[in-house]
Amino acid sequence: MTSKTYSIFGAGAAGLYTAWRLLSGKSTDKNKLLEKGDTLELYDWGQYDFSKDDNGSRAPGARVCTWHYQNDTNKSYVELGGMRYSEWDTKAKHHNDGKASGHRLVTTVIHQLGLDKYVVPFNESDNPLYYLRGKNFYLNDVTSFNPAPYNVNNFGASTSPNQGFTTVENLAVTATTGPQTRKEWDHFYQHGKITAELPSSSIFQKGDKLKDIGYWNLMFDQLGSEGYNYAADGNGYTSNVINWNAAVAFQANNEFTPGNEYMTLTTGYSGMFKALFAAITDLARDKGVHFNYQPNRRLHSILEIDNTIHYGIANRDNPNKKSSSGKTDAAWLAMPRYALELVAQATRYESHPGLDVLNHQKVQLYMEASIMQPSYKIGMFFKDPWWLTKATYAPQLSSYEVTQKVIAQLAEQGFPAAYLDKLSQPTVADQQEIMNTPYSSAASLLQAVEQRLQERLTIPQEGQLLTTSTRATIGPSVTDNPVRMVVYFGNNALDQSTEPVYGLLAAYDDEAFTTFWQELELGPEQQRHVPLSENTEPLKGPRKVPDRMLKMLRKQLANIHFGPNADFSTVPEPLEAAYIDWSLPPFNAGYHAWAAHYDIGDVQQKIRKPSQLIPGADANIFIVGEAYSNDQAWVEGAYCTAESVLNDFFGVEPLIDNREYPFICSAK
Repeated sequence: MTSKTYSIFGAGAAGLYTAWRLLSGKSTDKNKLLEKGDTLELYDWGQYDFSKDDNGSRAPGARVCTWHYQNDTNKSYVELGGMRYSEWDTKAKHHNDGKASGHRLVTTVIHQLGLDKYVVPFNESDNPLYYLRGKNFYLNDVTSFNPAPYNVNNFGASTSPNQGFTTVENLAVTATTGPQTRKEWDHFYQHGKITAELPSSSIFQKGDKLKDIGYWNLMFDQLGSEGYNYAADGNGYTSNVINWNAAVAFQANNEFTPGNEYMTLTTGYSGMFKALFAAITDLARDKGVHFNYQPNRRLHSILEIDNTIHYGIANRDNPNKKSSSGKTDAAWLAMPRYALELVAQATRYESHPGLDVLNHQKVQLYMEASIMQPSYKIGMFFKDPWWLTKATYAPQLSSYEVTQKVIAQLAEQGFPAAYLDKLSQPTVADQQEIMNTPYSSAASLLQAVEQRLQERLTIPQEGQLLTTSTRATIGPSVTDNPVRMVVYFGNNALDQSTEPVYGLLAAYDDEAFTTFWQELELGPEQQRHVPLSENTEPLKGPRKVPDRMLKMLRKQLANIHFGPNADFSTVPEPLEAAYIDWSLPPFNAGYHAWAAHYDIGDVQQKIRKPSQLIPGADANIFIVGEAYSNDQAWVEGAYCTAESVLNDFFGVEPLIDNREYPFICSAK
């Protein structure tokens, strides 16, 4: 039997997941999975720090990048890329029905890799701090007597800025009448219409399909200028309010309201990709598959000639010139839209044999269905949490969570073992799980615990529980200043015995705000020497924040935490500060969004094997990643597109039961 070669281009979430599943999955067609003597190639433009044997200049992978203080993985960290996921509660009675929430593939991968012991809540404050239009306030301060500083129609400034999303969404759906499941949202993306009766003054009217409406257009029409600005400024993400597909925006913007529960890893989110890479190397060795990992090399070009995939490779030091060629039986392009476009450009303007899949007009059309959304993140480390101990306007971060670490600490303090056993149990009857559940107040935690125990705690026991379970992290705080959002990571070091260091994501920006910081990267008497189109700094990792940018950061952080016109010196000098500009190649986006006037179900189905868009063609070239997924901006989207390709084109049995959780949208 002839051995086969599979080639994956991109060692981010989608590429690593594909490699892992090709080695670990089960298929109805064994000839399509990797077996002894086969070759698995994994190319990546960057070089990630996967292990001691495969080390690199930055943490894995792609647009996830955990940055540790002094580059020591035992010390505190800040996420400078993707940073969280929504946990799927597999212990819940109806966890597998259509209404169960959570990122099911990410949760399953973390479990199968043995990372559950590192899972902790990623707290979202239910009373965030705002600094908008020169006014400091908390969400709970906003009332009809004390509105936000916006002249919004219908008293819209007397409530949360997220109410603007609800107002617009109510044109077609409500919490009880709209889509409730992933399948129902799939149908809504294609067929959802405005159902409300609107006045003749409205640009849009009852019966208009939402997939053909730009979200910015719709928000401005319904909320007016001030209403739109309040929602845009106050939600923190400019990317959420651009002119993207309104049908998708309705669902996606439900994710970002205060009170949602997320999880992360104490190792940092990059820890999941280190574990995936280790699993890949172990599986390949055990199965006798030749695993060929080649960092610092990018896919230059790709064609199908005589039913074989031919590809060109370029080296990182000269990425525009082909340095070598290869052949493969199947190729996975695990890369975002901009990187795909670079590959297409290599063969666009020359005659060549074979099929040029990426440059077919219909493929180009479908590639443009994904909008690139640039983002910029700046992290800082301090010797103390000044935002809690010294700030005039301290973020309201206090919450309480019982984690495995808390259970261990309570056991050491002599907390009754029977109590700890009950607290560690999953959902019981009508009692929700306590473990890893954030509680916004001490009273709510104590009530839940005593209900579970069916006993009252003593005063000393209450003190033990509250002290060990107290958390003062995440937030975020939101401003219309260019830092946009501040996320408080705190002292999250794996080794808590060392001197504490407190991490702060000092700026979390996207869209137009990225260029504000970009121009501060160069100081006086400095000129650019590398064109931005060739500046691949994100592949190298976090860069040190220069002096002018640092002073600007401190100035804006002072306004948020100490009030308008506060001097920058009220914010202390950080121990370290670094940034990543995700608007630069090869990503040119921190995340992506669906454009209006597209049937996104059809795009998702066909772009993953783009030859489907070309009459009479059938090339084993696949596109995977979050850019063309049902979960854009999330690792879940990368995993889901990769899983769908393996299920539908390689006969791989789904990793989980997907009857109520379709990995991608249908084309029906």
